[in-house]
Amino acid sequence: MQKGRDFIKAIRRSFFTLHSNTSISQMDQSTRYRYSPTLKWNPMVEEYFIKVYGADHFSRISTALTRPSCYSCIRVNTLKSTSDAIIEKLLEIFKERGMHNVAVLESSTTWEPDNCCKATLKCTGSAESLKTIKSISKCQFPGLDYVVFVKGSGPHAIHYGDNEGKPLKEVIVSRKCAEAVLRGAQVYVPGVLACSAHVERGDAVAVSVAVEQYGPDGGWGVAMTRGTVLQGSQEDPYYFERDGFYIGQATAMMSRAGMFRVTEGVAVDMKERVYRLPSFYNLLEGEIFLQNLPSIITAHALDPQPGERILDMCAAPGGKTTAIASLMKDKGEVVAVDRSHNKVLGIQKLAAEMGLSCITTYKLDALKSVCHGAESDSLPNTCSAEDARTPDLLSTGIDGFDAKLLFEKNFNDLQLKDGQYPSKAELRKRIRQLKNGPGRNHTAGGRVEKSKGFSPNSFDRVLLDAPCSALGLRPRLFAGEDTIDSLRSNAKYQRRMFDQAVQLVRPGGVIVYSTCTINPGENEALVRYALDKYEFLSLASQHPKIGGPGLTGSCELSDGFVEEWLKPGEENLVQRFDPSSDLDTIGFFIAKFSVGPKNI
Repeated sequence: MQKGRDFIKAIRRSFFTLHSNTSISQMDQSTRYRYSPTLKWNPMVEEYFIKVYGADHFSRISTALTRPSCYSCIRVNTLKSTSDAIIEKLLEIFKERGMHNVAVLESSTTWEPDNCCKATLKCTGSAESLKTIKSISKCQFPGLDYVVFVKGSGPHAIHYGDNEGKPLKEVIVSRKCAEAVLRGAQVYVPGVLACSAHVERGDAVAVSVAVEQYGPDGGWGVAMTRGTVLQGSQEDPYYFERDGFYIGQATAMMSRAGMFRVTEGVAVDMKERVYRLPSFYNLLEGEIFLQNLPSIITAHALDPQPGERILDMCAAPGGKTTAIASLMKDKGEVVAVDRSHNKVLGIQKLAAEMGLSCITTYKLDALKSVCHGAESDSLPNTCSAEDARTPDLLSTGIDGFDAKLLFEKNFNDLQLKDGQYPSKAELRKRIRQLKNGPGRNHTAGGRVEKSKGFSPNSFDRVLLDAPCSALGLRPRLFAGEDTIDSLRSNAKYQRRMFDQAVQLVRPGGVIVYSTCTINPGENEALVRYALDKYEFLSLASQHPKIGGPGLTGSCELSDGFVEEWLKPGEENLVQRFDPSSDLDTIGFFIAKFSVGPKNI
């Protein structure tokens, strides 16, 4: 275990130290063009977190949240491949992309910074500097040898060019677009908010970020019309606010007019990035899945066994669902539910790509997971084929061409509504969908079954990866919208979902609760609630144990409310991942409960 921990620390040290030879003088003379963001918080939330962590620790957390992790974490689909095979395939792909100096770190290597990074860091002002991946290696934590780390580099000083004393040509992107770019993505058309005048295809542009600002109405937003022309002067929108929010230099892939005329495509190609991390978009689909390390550990903490029946209550996008199914060797049943139609389709697609057949998906609100009536368990809320009737399309006034279209699309299984055939309006709506394509709410056009809930005590294990404030995700460039009230609302919502999980798991079973937030009100406070309310629940040890201990004691908020956390002795039975720690992960929390006899 210590070997794996030392390995992560070495990666992180080399990530932030080997670039130090890059002289700051290489930057533009103006300190404006740099990446040094300050994360904005709601004042009351900031006061709360300072009370929780202390000012220095919270400052480190805030800084860490604005940066991506130094490595990409890949989960190998062991049903289709192995870590060694994936490493070989990635090396070939990297070579095809011009990356010839990637160091492969073997498990027997002594993890020192000099051994972790054999490629040379250069800030040359060309695409060559982007072709550097430091190293690739298997994870050293026990039981996680099917996880592969691909190490990037940064932060880098970017030389944006002199431009003969004229203002640099710039492209302003949205905050969410910038967060994706910091993780290795390109800038696509929908992410562009503003652009300098007279930008043509092939021009070099500096890429900056428009972060939400506090408005006169008391809310947060970006007061900028998409398509705004930048003049390079202090009158430009957010001119001063963009100071320190430059994420790299790019080449325009289309003119300024094109960026705001078309609806898709790469707007600018990132040539020099502050953080250089590889993109795995559409890479080895079905064989690998890009996933944060704590999320992988969550599936291990559940300890799923072949042949068991397991529920993933808030399953989208399906990473943990497929990880659980893989650990079960695709034997048993993993029931994955989500309230969103499209997200359920996404889980189905991912399961099919990974060749997993033990996953059953339903559209279901986690707050309605328990069904005590006769219509329970996994009965889908859909009509059977025997109840379907074929409407007489011609009698509805639908013309022959459209009627033929409906039948060609296998539309003769229209279900009855309250004993009536579909109306003309419904048929015409379906015709428009067939002619024009699916709408936003049914983009994949697939079938999703609805569930009315499940019987109590019908699952061996339940994973509740609860919707949360997500204040542990990184990189994050804005956090001002979260308030004390919204954090409390999240906690109430999570407790209601946990109550459902307790009813669904059988005596002798296991519940794992996880979030991706640093907020103890959604983490340790939930554990306290669960242990105090349900005497038959107890915290269980987790394997592997990689995260740090939880928080003990309590915290009194500004309104006098006292938030109770863990009791002494319980802190080492949970896993808390601190984004500012040497593990360099997202902020995350995992608690595992053993379920005793429920008649206590």
